[in-house]
Amino acid sequence: MPLVPYDPFNMTRRASDWFPSFPRLFDEDWFDSHFTNMPRVRCDVRETQNEVIVTAEIPGLEKKEDVNITVHDNHLHLSGKIERMGEQKDENVHRMERYYGQFSRTVPLPTAVNDTGAKASYKNGILEVRIPKSQKQMGRQIDVDFH
Repeated sequence: MPLVPYDPFNMTRRASDWFPSFPRLFDEDWFDSHFTNMPRVRCDVRETQNEVIVTAEIPGLEKKEDVNITVHDNHLHLSGKIERMGEQKDENVHRMERYYGQFSRTVPLPTAVNDTGAKASYKNGILEVRIPKSQKQMGRQIDVDFH
């Protein structure tokens, strides 16, 4: 009989597999969207042979001082503030769905990176961060001589 480590949340994970509408209570995305006021910055992380590319949706940034980007311990940290543009005092507001205020997101990176060569660009509400991989992780291709 194999030994199985104790996992107190195993039943909730299995319940969400059986019933897709069952919330994943211990999933970071679910928790952030239900219990914090900060919006979830949506990110895509992809990897090429030489770099890791993180693309994030952050509409509403006006200048580079509005966003702070750091790389530490193979994690990318995004934070900043979105300012609300010109509000009118004499208008009746019927709905306010657009987010403004502070945001923060930490994204784990899939491999070791060299933070000194990182570059970021922002266009049309999309922030793209390109971080070169660490030379230790890239390895080297070895050619084979056939005789």
